Amino acid sequence: MDKAKSPVWMPYTQMKTAPEPLKVKSGKGSWLYLENGEKILDCISSWWVNIHGHACPEIAEAIYRQAKELEQVISAGFTHEPAEKLARLILTKLPDNLKRVFYSDNGSTAVEVALKMAFQYWKNKGVQTRTSFLAFEGAYHGDTFGAMSSGSRSVFNDPFNELLFDVDRVPFPSTWSDDSEILEKEAASISYLENLLSENSGKYSAMIAEPLVQGASGMNMCRPEFMKKLQDILKKHDVLMIYDEVMTGFGRLGEWFACIKSGTEPDIICLSKGITGGFLPLAVTVASEEVYESFYDDDAAKALYHGHSYTANPLGCAAAVASFGLLSENENSFRRIENIHKKEMESLRKYENLTRFRICGTIASVDFYGDSGYLSSIGPILKSFFTEKGFLLRPLGNVVYILPPYCTSEEEICMIYEIIAKAAETALI
Repeated sequence: MDKAKSPVWMPYTQMKTAPEPLKVKSGKGSWLYLENGEKILDCISSWWVNIHGHACPEIAEAIYRQAKELEQVISAGFTHEPAEKLARLILTKLPDNLKRVFYSDNGSTAVEVALKMAFQYWKNKGVQTRTSFLAFEGAYHGDTFGAMSSGSRSVFNDPFNELLFDVDRVPFPSTWSDDSEILEKEAASISYLENLLSENSGKYSAMIAEPLVQGASGMNMCRPEFMKKLQDILKKHDVLMIYDEVMTGFGRLGEWFACIKSGTEPDIICLSKGITGGFLPLAVTVASEEVYESFYDDDAAKALYHGHSYTANPLGCAAAVASFGLLSENENSFRRIENIHKKEMESLRKYENLTRFRICGTIASVDFYGDSGYLSSIGPILKSFFTEKGFLLRPLGNVVYILPPYCTSEEEICMIYEIIAKAAETALI
């Protein structure tokens, strides 16, 4: 496909220097079939969304049935069964304190809603001082302005720095297997947070975090024990906790949600990506009853004035209900992958140019030695190598990660590890 003739402007891409895009004709399971007759194994769930694989018939059928009944309706003053059913289903898998579901379109907007909820929560309660947010170093929460502000400054948002609001950041205790310093890193992070909260009493409305795994910054992982300590400190200082589970939700970490895996109860949680099995854009922000009650008032000014044209779109909700059903019927589909990762990861440890081996649920990641960061020179070389061999692996700089659809077979996952080993053997760098 000639990119010079195409009117499509691609995301996260320098269009002038990027290679020609591959034109996909169809998909089935973990495979993508190209227009030129070749096929490629989707090792990253097509940006982490296709949890059941491509062209899942059950979800396609659900969308078809819904399209014949109701395709769209304004969500202010109207509701419908797919939206009501999905909200109730999601709540069955979340901590009991989360009760109210607000629909939006994608991960970034789910985060925007959460930030606005937390900020206005304090205003509605008559507290005027809690106007700042906390976040982790290395965070990524999306590409809208509030989401960019709460994320770390990086190549993603550098051009807009002067437009972003300030956020106080806490060191993230990133860990991996055989990490002998993790307790010290966790203690330093907790100490830093405690000092911030003690020195700035009453300043913060909420802290936003990607629980257990930071995605875009390089699949940085922390322990469930750390998330519990974080929760205790925030509750002690009356600071709301927002979980950005856009990537970690719906089985991705080997449990339905990271908050369940870590035994924690956020006040607000953001969900998207895998929610519809990769079929349609949809997101939800789920709030505690306490947060909701601060908006529930005779005073119209206390309402949450936020919405989108396609809020609670019936087609998206129907797809998500079908996806939820598949997850419920086949929980082993996401629980089994971690064991495969653990077994296959051992085969990579012999390569001296690989380091920081880490696994959390269906996610496995390893670093190639060399310059680090999203713009690492290693990334494009690795990506090109994998693509030429028939694997959709999209390194985050020098970080190679595997994040497969849950339908991916053990044999297919073994193939992924074999091609990573081949890259290490070939000494591409």
